[in-house]
Amino acid sequence: MKNKLTTVGIVFGGISGEHEVSIKSAQTIVSALRDKHNAKKFEVVSFYIDRNGRWWSGNIAEKILTNNSIHEQDILKEDKAIKGLFQLPDETKTIQVWFPVLHGPNGEDGTIQGLFKLTRKPFIGSDLLGSALGMDKIAMKAAFYAAGLPQIDYCQILSSDLFCSNKINSLIQAIESKLGYPCFVKPANLGSSVGINKAYNKKELFKGLEIASKLDNRMVVEKHVAARELECAVLGKEKIATSCVGEVRYTSDWYDYDAKYSEGSSQIIIPAPISEKISNEVRELSLLACQAIGVEGMARVDFFYEEEKNNLWVNEINTLPGFTSKSMYPMLWEASGINLSELVSRLIESAKE
Repeated sequence: MKNKLTTVGIVFGGISGEHEVSIKSAQTIVSALRDKHNAKKFEVVSFYIDRNGRWWSGNIAEKILTNNSIHEQDILKEDKAIKGLFQLPDETKTIQVWFPVLHGPNGEDGTIQGLFKLTRKPFIGSDLLGSALGMDKIAMKAAFYAAGLPQIDYCQILSSDLFCSNKINSLIQAIESKLGYPCFVKPANLGSSVGINKAYNKKELFKGLEIASKLDNRMVVEKHVAARELECAVLGKEKIATSCVGEVRYTSDWYDYDAKYSEGSSQIIIPAPISEKISNEVRELSLLACQAIGVEGMARVDFFYEEEKNNLWVNEINTLPGFTSKSMYPMLWEASGINLSELVSRLIESAKE
């Protein structure tokens, strides 16, 4: 007798600056769920959310997965009957487990998790709180501070501060005094290095704040440290497991969007060439960081490691890490003995916990 398949809803695309990365991640995950091992356990139903927030299923979602968004406009012309969130595709009723592959705002920040919760169906990754805190760098850093976790110095700025000359001037002085140059300017609620700029002087700091303010009304400015970048993956809910530790090295000035997603721009070393003591500390801090903001199911925790002074800082948590061919999360688990096919299967099982 044939085993009953679990119907998994893959949701990708979304209203976010990480729209393209989401499509690439979804391609990897869908391919793994449809391989010869998982095809016996799962039935995949794809849902594409376009840049206007409309939901598309069936042929349109599958064609986006096949052709990427280069042909998006041509694909959307095929069917005008589906009206997005106000009339979700009928296939949503059949879903047993949701698998969000929506990087950035509206997908990684608790928004889509709230919708999934209303469907009363399990979903991969963190609940609303962990997703929201993991997305907002300012809130996340505040939680890390409360938990006593080591992190680099930072300042926070609101976009409205830029229009008040007295306030912004005092904030700039505080940044220069506390952080110095160079420093990093980041939107509080974006990932994949979107909207991030490195500032070497006051002029570049203002420019970075102007760029970041167009993407988010909350911004964070971080001190630059000459450190190695280490990453650790976590998996599970009732019992969270940690992977081995990896390291990212890059040829650019810093690990920007191009370095992350362009061939030959970065090098991933797994396992990272670090001592067993530091590796264990990274894995322990990964669990504590997840506990501090309520993250579970799936995440990647990033660190800065200053080898000369033996300093280790928690940088941030990515609650829906990338799943592209260049993404650290699946590569870390591959090196830890869990291949891609088994990994996506375990993520679905963890959602059922």
